[in-house]
Amino acid sequence: MITTDRMAAVDANAAALGVPRKQLMESSGNAVAREVRAVADPGATVALVCGRGNNGGDAFVAARFLEEYDAAVSLLGRPETIRTDIARENWNALASAEIPSETVTDSREFALSAPDGDGPDVVVDAMLGSGISGGLREPERTAAEAINASEATVIAVDVPSGIDADTGDPTGGPASTAVDADRVVTFHDEKPGLAALDADVTVADIGIPAAAERFTGPGDLFGLDRDPDSHKGDNGEVLVVGGGPYTGAPTLSALAALRAGADLVRVACPESVAGAVQGFSPNLIVRALPGDRVGPAHADRVASLAADNDVVVLGPGLGGGDGTEEFVREFLTGYEGRAVVDADALRVVPDVDTDADLICTPHQGELVGMGGETAGDPDERAELVREFAADLGHALLVKGAVDVVADADDVRLNRTGNPGMTVGGTGDVLAGTVGALAAVTDSFRAAAVGAYVVGRAGDAAAAANGAGLVATDLPDRLPEAMRNE
Repeated sequence: MITTDRMAAVDANAAALGVPRKQLMESSGNAVAREVRAVADPGATVALVCGRGNNGGDAFVAARFLEEYDAAVSLLGRPETIRTDIARENWNALASAEIPSETVTDSREFALSAPDGDGPDVVVDAMLGSGISGGLREPERTAAEAINASEATVIAVDVPSGIDADTGDPTGGPASTAVDADRVVTFHDEKPGLAALDADVTVADIGIPAAAERFTGPGDLFGLDRDPDSHKGDNGEVLVVGGGPYTGAPTLSALAALRAGADLVRVACPESVAGAVQGFSPNLIVRALPGDRVGPAHADRVASLAADNDVVVLGPGLGGGDGTEEFVREFLTGYEGRAVVDADALRVVPDVDTDADLICTPHQGELVGMGGETAGDPDERAELVREFAADLGHALLVKGAVDVVADADDVRLNRTGNPGMTVGGTGDVLAGTVGALAAVTDSFRAAAVGAYVVGRAGDAAAAANGAGLVATDLPDRLPEAMRNE
C-alpha cells in the first residue's frame, strides 16, 4: 500500500526519471476506460463527471478511449480554471476529437438524466482525487448526491470524491457527503483507506518505474516547507555533541543543520575548542564543557542540554578513547529522544540498551565494525542493511557510492553525490543535515532526504570546483539542494 503523500512523491520522482506526468495521465485514463468496458457493453451511456485537477484529466483521457460508448463529459467549473497544463491539454483534446462535453458552473445546472428521464448506465466519478481536506463544496456536493441517487454503476477514479484515501473516512466528517462508488480504479498501488470501502478496487499499473519508489528523488522533499505562521523553534532545535580532538567536524555538522532548516543549533564541545568553534560563525550557540575531551563526567550536563532540543547529533569530532565511549554509552542509556549517531560514537550503539530513537550514519567500514554486513551489489547490500537495522531497532544511513537508508520496515537507495565527496568532513555535513530534518519529520525520511540533498549539494560543488571540492563547500549549497523544483 502507499499513502497519499508518498504517492505524490513517487509521481514526482517518476517525472525526474524521465516518465512525465502527461504520459502517466494517458495510462491512467486508459485504465479507467478498461474499467468501464469491464462493467458495460459497447453502446452503453457513460457520464464522466470531472473536476479541474489531474483526477478530472484522467477522465478526459478515458473519454477518448470510449468511442464505442455513448460517452459525455461534464466539467465542474470553467475550463480556464483547470489547474494543470496536462489536464487542460486533455480537455482541449475533447473538442478536437468531437467528444460531447459540457461545463457546469452552477450546481442547479447539474443533471445526470437526459431530458427523457433516462439516466446513464455508468458514471465515472473524477471530481476530486486524493489529498483533499474538508467536506465537498458546490457543485461537487450536488453532483455527488445525484451520483448516489442514480441507478448507474459508479466507477471512482483513484478514490471516491469526498473520501480520505488514507483512512477511508469522509473528508468532511461522518455525516458529510461522499460518492458511494461500486468500483474504484486506483493507480500504481492500493491506498490504505480503500480497504474500508464497500467497493471493488482495481490497482492499475500505469508505468511508474520501480526506481521512482526505491530511489530518493525530488518528490521526497514534498511537505518540508516551513509553515508561514511558524515561530522561532518550531522548525527544530538541534544539539551537536562532539569536538575535542577536532574542531571542524562539530562545526560542519552545526552549520549544515542551520542550512538544512533548523531554527537553533547548539554545540556542546570541550572548552579547549569552544572558542574556535564559536569563531566559525556567530549563528552558532556554543556550550563549553570542562576539559579537552568529552567524557563520562559530562553526561549529566549534556543530558540537560539535550532535554531542551528536538534532536541530538552525537559524535562529530568526538574521537575515541579517554572515556568518550563511556560517555556515549552513559548518555544513550538515559536518553529517550531522537539522535543522529556518527563517527566514533557508532561503535557503542550495538551494545547499548537505550530507549532513544537513533539514526546511525556509518560508512561501510563502520557498519562492519558495528557488526553489520555489506556487499558490492547495491540491492544485496540494501537487504543486508535492512536486516541489520531491524536487528538494531534503529534507522541506518550507510554511506557509499550508492547510499542505503533502512529501518525495520523500509529501504531506500540514494544515487546523488560524487567521488569528490570522499574528502574529509562531508559525513559531518550529512549528520548535521539529517539532524535538522529529524526535528521535523520521521527518522527514516530524515535519513533518506538528508542523503539526497547532501549528495545534490555535493554535485553542485563538484560542478563548480571539480576535484577541489571540500566539505565547507556543501552547507551553503543545501538551501538550493532542498528545493523540490
